[in-house]
Amino acid sequence: MKARILAPVLTTVSFAALAAGSALATSGETMSESMTETAASPAASSAAAATSASAIPEGTGYFASDSTLPFLAPDFTKISEDDYLPAFEQGMAIQQAEVRAIIDNPAPPTFENTIVALEKSGRMLGRVSAVFFALTGSNTTDRLDEINTEISPKLSAHYDSINLDPDLFARVKAVYDARASMTMTPEDAKLLEETYDSMVHAGALLTDAERERVKAVNTELSTLTTEFGQTLRNATNDQPLIVDTPEELAGLSDADIRAAAELAAEKGMEGKYAIALQNTTQQPLLPTLENRATREALFMRSYHRADGTNPEYDTRMLLAKIATLRAEKAALFGEEDWASYTMYDRMAKAPATALGFMEQMVPALAATQRREAAMLNDAIAAEGGNFEVQPWDWYRYANKVKADRYDLDEDAVAEYFQIDKVLEDGVFYMANRLYGLSFERRNDIPVYHPDVWVYTVFEKDGSELGLFYFDPYQRPSKRGGAWMSNFVSQSHLWGTKPVIYNVLNIPKASAGEVQLVSFDDVNTMFHEFGHALHGLFADQKYESLSGTATARDFVEYPSQVHEMWATDPEVLRNYAKHYETGETIPMAMVEKIEEASKFNQGYDFGEVVEAALLDMKWAALSPGEAAAIDTPEKVTAFERRSLEELGLEIDLVPPRYRSTYFNHIFSSPAGYSAGYYSYLWTEMLDRDSRQWFRGNGGLTRANGEHYRDTVLSRGGTMDYFEMYENFAGRQPDVQPMLEARGLVSGDEAADSEASDGRLPPRSVEGS
Repeated sequence: MKARILAPVLTTVSFAALAAGSALATSGETMSESMTETAASPAASSAAAATSASAIPEGTGYFASDSTLPFLAPDFTKISEDDYLPAFEQGMAIQQAEVRAIIDNPAPPTFENTIVALEKSGRMLGRVSAVFFALTGSNTTDRLDEINTEISPKLSAHYDSINLDPDLFARVKAVYDARASMTMTPEDAKLLEETYDSMVHAGALLTDAERERVKAVNTELSTLTTEFGQTLRNATNDQPLIVDTPEELAGLSDADIRAAAELAAEKGMEGKYAIALQNTTQQPLLPTLENRATREALFMRSYHRADGTNPEYDTRMLLAKIATLRAEKAALFGEEDWASYTMYDRMAKAPATALGFMEQMVPALAATQRREAAMLNDAIAAEGGNFEVQPWDWYRYANKVKADRYDLDEDAVAEYFQIDKVLEDGVFYMANRLYGLSFERRNDIPVYHPDVWVYTVFEKDGSELGLFYFDPYQRPSKRGGAWMSNFVSQSHLWGTKPVIYNVLNIPKASAGEVQLVSFDDVNTMFHEFGHALHGLFADQKYESLSGTATARDFVEYPSQVHEMWATDPEVLRNYAKHYETGETIPMAMVEKIEEASKFNQGYDFGEVVEAALLDMKWAALSPGEAAAIDTPEKVTAFERRSLEELGLEIDLVPPRYRSTYFNHIFSSPAGYSAGYYSYLWTEMLDRDSRQWFRGNGGLTRANGEHYRDTVLSRGGTMDYFEMYENFAGRQPDVQPMLEARGLVSGDEAADSEASDGRLPPRSVEGS
């Protein structure tokens, strides 16, 4: 079904979600009278159930049953690396037996004995997947990587064997075809629809030969995308920039220089200095590095990390093969390209809708890039430089212009943001004011790394809502980025409450130093907790529709809108206090932060738009076009040609991710292929929603409850445009996003036709 996770981590394997790698599902029963009448007698059904149950093997080991810890949280003290492979093998065997029992059931297919039974299958496999893929993302080891390489194609084959079983599909189709005569709750109906659609999307209506080819393609894709992710992580971790002297790091803080020396020592280069790479093209330390040669070297190390400059880490042929196989798979389903195939369940529905949405921003964005580049060149000249701005210079001089224009010192801003206070007095305070939640730190719940914090989350009435893990710091065993997922998902059927984790990549302060964070990190903390709230407020019967189990181009929306509270005056007064003096951050500084947020959109917004459009270029290849990109050099040429066609200043503003390190779209756990536009699409929903909140009183319990009732608690149970209209009372408008990004002024928006900014639901859902 829908991908229920925010980061590219496959944690769940419910039947209805097998085609998309979604969550361990659950199910329930609401049968029509007509289908009940055709069911076997209770005695016959009981006998069949007993026979089926006896044929289902029992699992052994830790993952064979639910955890005994509170909320069924995983007990990491009882899990070893040797547990995973046997648990995966047993979990797959058990689910296969459960599915065989459904197929062999002599009773006619009903919602309960087919759809519900499918949703109930695979619990052991779901438990081991939830833990294993959480660790391979956040705290992996060589052994876990080996297991991942071995198990990924097996899981792919397992999912296909279920999704593409014609006898199983015959039972699902029988229930689906009788749906008009059935009495179901809306959630039951959605579950039935999603189960049927996911099987069709997996290939249930294909010929036998086509289904076999889909299975082979899926297995090969699983292997290739896993290899891409592991190669890229090594390319990022194993290629820090090495410099010989501290003078080359002029501009960095003493703490940053010490960290560079420590990293070099860890790499076996005592006496030198190493700067670790982050996942994006731009690197966090570029703005503060005074030595231009060091800036260029760091940027180039990032930009070329996986493009063949070092042959050991070349991902080009991996991604070319992935693109070719995806295009072939789409063709088997009669689709023109991978984007058309994979967007079937998105809010935007069709590639043309997503492309049109992005392309309308390009003219203003290109003009902004050129205008800002000219400003930066003026700043360089004023400083006595005799060069024009390059990507490795951009943020350094953008920050200088920003500081001059807005009198904003980023380092001074960070002094008001201490990580524990941001979380407990900021993020948690926001959740209390809007939703009545409270939090209690736990020290009795085992964690997978010492840096992980755990909290019980309490409802406004004092009852337990769920468990929250916070894993904030960067480390070599963690992939880049930030994400949320579940160890346990909410389900009324199973009586489970959510166990959720947020993972970030904040550079850790040296021992004994206060852990300050940038304002960008503050935003990320509010953002990821928005995802956590989406999971915590899940109120579904079925796990596969629960919480964040929504369309890829909807799931980022609830997280993005929670970023607005990071600068809410009331919230700021509670958490943004100077780490030495305790002084609350001056509102004048906050106003400068918000004013400055519209500056540098040529780069900040441009690199994201470029990455999203580049993603679509790869996803729009026909099988023949993809197969023709058959050498590393052709991969590089295709990327260059695709970017040039955008009409943006790509040499000054490279995409946030080049193809060679675009983990979102080419790595096996990633769900953003033909979907990176989702961050922009959901930002439209976010900015429009902020306007609603501000127009209705801001940070109030009434507003929070309304948002919880209409959006956060709905999971994937209804049409997304309908959900949005239930919240805002109208359809979304793109203008607030353009204004927030500084691409149009309020006056320009007011002068435009209302229809220019509106996205009527039917026009978006249509072709």
